[in-house]
Amino acid sequence: MILTGDYHTHTLYSHGKGTVLENAMRAKEIGLKEIAITDHGFEQLAFGLRREQMPQLIADCRMASEKTGIPVYVGTEANLCDENGRTDLLVSDYKDFDVYLMGIHRFVQFTQFRDFWNMLVRNSWHTHLHIKPTGSLIRYNTNAYINAIKKNPIDVITHLNYQAFCDVVEVAKAARDYGTYIELSTKKVHLSDEEVAKVRDTGVRFLINSDAHSVDRIGETHLVDNLLERVEIPHSQIDNIDGKYPVFRFRAFKERNL
Repeated sequence: MILTGDYHTHTLYSHGKGTVLENAMRAKEIGLKEIAITDHGFEQLAFGLRREQMPQLIADCRMASEKTGIPVYVGTEANLCDENGRTDLLVSDYKDFDVYLMGIHRFVQFTQFRDFWNMLVRNSWHTHLHIKPTGSLIRYNTNAYINAIKKNPIDVITHLNYQAFCDVVEVAKAARDYGTYIELSTKKVHLSDEEVAKVRDTGVRFLINSDAHSVDRIGETHLVDNLLERVEIPHSQIDNIDGKYPVFRFRAFKERNL
């Protein structure tokens, strides 16, 4: 299994340790055909990308692409901000981006107090104390994911179920139906083997991404390699390996509407 592209990488624009060019050069060095720079979304309060940085980020990606000879996409790992599916990537931002990832994160500018309470406080409480999540929390997170997929042209759901508990099958079904990928992260374990099998069985398509926050982890696959030894996922269901390239929903949306 050979990775074609890594579509989840971070740089100094959020809390990664490398520059755009360093990420791209590493991708080229290890044989990747393309890479996306996907720093954290605008409403990540601690280390999110800022809109005033966009002209320089775009210029950096273009320069890196010219120097390495591979596509370097301007992306974001947007934040899920409420149960209605709002993210911090506005329609007015779409023109600046090529790839649209989204996940549940902490320390975000949530829409209402109840969103702060559920996404940050309750998810954190159950994670750190290893307490089984309640049905109401699972329903809340599941609704948030599904509404976001329905309302936004999201390419990839990142680290599904990591510190944010949901019905992974229902989220995967929505992703399947709307053309959104589920990420298999090589940085963190976010689904149990049983959950991976259930998600696989929905027919949703996957991308393997590094979620690299340092240059040396670009294109890293070991965690997923080990997963695939335990859980069989047909290679035909993974769209960024062995010469295949993803069909990105966001790109198609922009071609139709912008």
